Formats: sequence, C-alpha cells, structure tokens
Amino acid sequence: MPNTSCFTPFSESIDGYTLPERFTYPFYYQPHPLCILAAKELQNHLQTQTDWHHDFGIDSFVEGTNIGKMFGVMVVKNSDGEIGYLSAFSGKLAGENNWPKFVPPIFDMLKVDGFYRLEEANISSINNQIKTIEQDEQWLIFKANYNNLKQQAQTELQQQKEFVKSSKKDREIRRSKARQELSDELFTELCEQLKQESLKTQYDYKHLSKQWQEKLNEAEIEYNNHKNRIDQLKQERKKRSAELQQQIFNQYQFLNIRGEQTNVGDIFAKTPQMVPPSGAGECAAPKLLQYAFLNNMQPIAIAEFWWGQSPKSEIRKHGNFYPACRGKCKPILGFMLKGMDVDPNPIVKSASLDKEIEIIYEDSEIAIINKPAEFLAVPGKVTDNSVELLMQKKYPDCTGPFIVHRIDMSTSGIMIITKTKEANKNIQAQFIDRSIKKRYVAVLDGVLPSDKGTIDLPLRADIDDRPRQLVCFDHGKPAKTIYKVISRTETQTKVYFYPVTGRTHQLRVHSAHPMGLNTPIIGDDIYGTKTNRLHLHAQQIEFTHPTTGKKMIFKVDEEF
Repeated sequence: MPNTSCFTPFSESIDGYTLPERFTYPFYYQPHPLCILAAKELQNHLQTQTDWHHDFGIDSFVEGTNIGKMFGVMVVKNSDGEIGYLSAFSGKLAGENNWPKFVPPIFDMLKVDGFYRLEEANISSINNQIKTIEQDEQWLIFKANYNNLKQQAQTELQQQKEFVKSSKKDREIRRSKARQELSDELFTELCEQLKQESLKTQYDYKHLSKQWQEKLNEAEIEYNNHKNRIDQLKQERKKRSAELQQQIFNQYQFLNIRGEQTNVGDIFAKTPQMVPPSGAGECAAPKLLQYAFLNNMQPIAIAEFWWGQSPKSEIRKHGNFYPACRGKCKPILGFMLKGMDVDPNPIVKSASLDKEIEIIYEDSEIAIINKPAEFLAVPGKVTDNSVELLMQKKYPDCTGPFIVHRIDMSTSGIMIITKTKEANKNIQAQFIDRSIKKRYVAVLDGVLPSDKGTIDLPLRADIDDRPRQLVCFDHGKPAKTIYKVISRTETQTKVYFYPVTGRTHQLRVHSAHPMGLNTPIIGDDIYGTKTNRLHLHAQQIEFTHPTTGKKMIFKVDEEF
C-alpha cells in the first residue's frame, strides 16, 4: 500500500485561507499564503529536529559544497479530503536520500542492496585494477623506457633529416661552382661522387630509422602487454558505466495526474540536451508531485525555498523562495503537470496583452522608446510579441534592423531603435567602443553602507538554469558596474548604476551576489524576492546621432 506518512496537517487552523483556483506555475510565482505557512512550519522543523545533523552555514561560514539546500513544500488534499502539505529536499540531505517527514526520492541510488550500489562496486573494482597496473613498478619502467626511446628516436632521426637536408644543399653549391670551374670530364666525375654521397646519406637515414624501429618494437611489446590490459579495463568500465546510466534513466519513472508514465531518458531525448543533466529528477518539485500522484493526493500549490549558506557562484538568499530550475526540472515538470489546471506562464500572459510603446523621440534614422517592464526586447521561445515585433508593425517601410541593444524583459526604460542598416551599424559601433553612456536607477532591498563604488565580477550563463547567471572567475566574461547611492530609507537604498559592460542580468547579479553589493534589487524574482515588478529602470542614455553627429541625451524617470 502507498505510504502516506509524509502528509503533514497544518499545526494551526487554516479556515481563514482561500485555496488557489489553479496549481502554481513553478517557474514564476508568488508563494501562496498556505505555502508560506507550510514553509515556516518546515523551517521550524529544520531548526528543532534531532534525526540528522547538517550544518547549513547559517550561523557561520562553512567551507565546502552542498552546504545550503533547496527545500520544497506542496499543499495537497489527501484521499480523506484533509488539507495539509508535503515536504522535500533537493539532492541528498546529511548524506542520505530518506529522512522522516520528507517524501522519498523517485529512485534511491543509495539503497544498500540496490543495483546501483552493486554496479558502482564493480566499476570501483575496475578503477582499482587500473590504478594497480598503472602504479606497478615494472609497468612504470616499461612506460618510461618506451617514452624515452621514442623521444631519442625522434631527436636522432630529426637530426639525421637535417643533416640530409644540409648535405643536399652543400652538394648543390659544390655542383654549381664546379660547373663553372672544372672541365667536363672532371665535372662528370664530381657529379658521380655527389650522387654516391647522396645515396649514402639516404641509406644512413633509412638504416638509422630501421634500427630505432627495431628497438621501439621490442620496447613496445613489453609496454603493450600492460597497456592493452589497461585499455581493456577502461573499455569495460565505459561499457558498464553506459549500461548503468541507462538503468538509472529507466528507474526514474515519472507520473502525471492522467496516470501516464515515462522515464527521464525519454523526456530529455526530446530536448536540445538529448541526455538528462546530472541530478535530473532529484529536485524537490518532481519528488513532491510524484509522491502526491502515487498516494492519491491532489496537488494544490507549491513553493521552494533556500535554506542556509549560498553557493559561491550562485545567488541564493537564506529563507528566500525560488522558482524551479529550468535546465533539470522544466522538461520533467512539463510532463508531470500535463492534465492539471496550472497558472499561465506570465511571459505568455504578458505578451498576449496589447502593449503601448512610448516614443520619446524619432526621426528618419532612429527612435527612442520607453520599454515597459515585463516585456521582451526581441522574440522569445514562447512568444514573438516584443519590442522588435511592435517596431516592425509601427515602421513597416523602414529597413532596420530595429534592435541594436537589449534590456532585460523585467527591466523598463530607454532603448534606441534604429530604422536603417547604416544607423544600426553606427550605433552598434558606439556600443562596442563604449562611447555610449547609460544610467540605470534601482531600489535595493536593504541599506548599503557605502555611498559609491565599483563591482567587478565576471559572469557566465548557468547552463542548467537559464537565464540565471553565475559568477565565474574561471570561465566568466568580464563584467563591471559603477554605482552611486541616491538616497536611503531604514530598509531600502536607491542607487544609480553605470554599467561599463553589458552582460545579461549584470546589474541584478552585481546587486545580489555576496561578493557584489549583497543586496538584491526589489522585485527580482530570480536573485531576490518577487514583488509587483523589478525595481530597475534604464533611466538615461547619451550617444552621438548616427547622421548629424550631434550629442544626444534622453532621460525617462522611473515609475517606482
């Protein structure tokens, strides 16, 4: 029989709460009040339970990875009509997959007598065999001898080649000089002598090459006796690893409310990735839905929050709610939510509405617009509606391209629109040489101690959770922002941002990251806390007109 022990009734009355009409759209949401209540109860459990120990790095910094964890709560109605909630954690917690109160994993790879542990032991045994052979003293001698002989052969043969080449050049000089100085008879004798010298150098090279090949063949026999065994073991390891991976894919079987079932391999086979990323199916949201479907529970609302120390590269604030990750979870949840009445994707919803684009200035070459918040600059994956599309409709006779730079969908403010190819090329050149000056205004969710400064943190895309960006000193692109405080209240700071570079989400990451301002922008649903809107506005831009050469400055004040 299904295990329903993970169902948790609310500890206080919820009579005053109204249930949502639809299930949460997990990639962009404001937590339902019941989810907030469930999260508070779960957080209290995390602080008081004694079943396991895990240092989340809340009180002091903890060196290492997987310190902070993502947790999820899902409000459900059980088969008896009771409203309660389920709890889950992403990945492992305190080194285990199963703990009281939390729903189990979809597949428990840590099960002692499971096939994963058994095959993992076999692969580990192969690794040990490879390591033993590679560390064998006799093998190391054979390997060093073979590599040394190869190097010596290469050196001597190269020297002989150079000698052959220089000898040929010397003979050509001698032949040319002799043609002018010697009689025909003596010249003929010299040519025969030069021919014999040429044959000898060729013979010497071939003889040397043959000698080295015999030495190398002899050394290679000893070398290959060990290397072939290593190669066989590596091939067996590769084959076992691939078969184990496929077995794991087959074990990650996901359900939806219709009773349909599929595995993680088949889900990702239909995506650009083709293969599931590491950890696919281990996040909280799929675990919660799977448990509800298996135990005849009706999912009502879901929310996920971060608990503990933030990873070094990501931005995760202790206690904040976050959407489900897109790289790992979106394909899986796309299948699991089939048949459920889910809140609409706000990007599609926003794009479906008629948008008014305010024109600040225009002439035959350019237009200056005020882009509304939550509107795409260019067509996206789920909708074509965008600034670019509206400009095409407004200026059907212009050649464009209209878009020469972008600002984030959630950000409002000034954009330059180019009506001709020449204007686009000119403005683009100004962006490249950084002669265009931009100023943003933002309200931060906290009080900054300093009045001004510079943030210099390289950024790259989080390939498992686009469009989220990561701070990465190894592979990130340079990103630099200058800031200046405008005003402060007891809880907020209003700032000007002057971006030196123009990376995706640069101002948002530089604001929120602990190595930046460590203070997210108000309303930042990715790196902070979602509110009515992102309080970030492209307020002012300064550039040179592409035709007249006149310096132009435009300013549009923020609406927050």
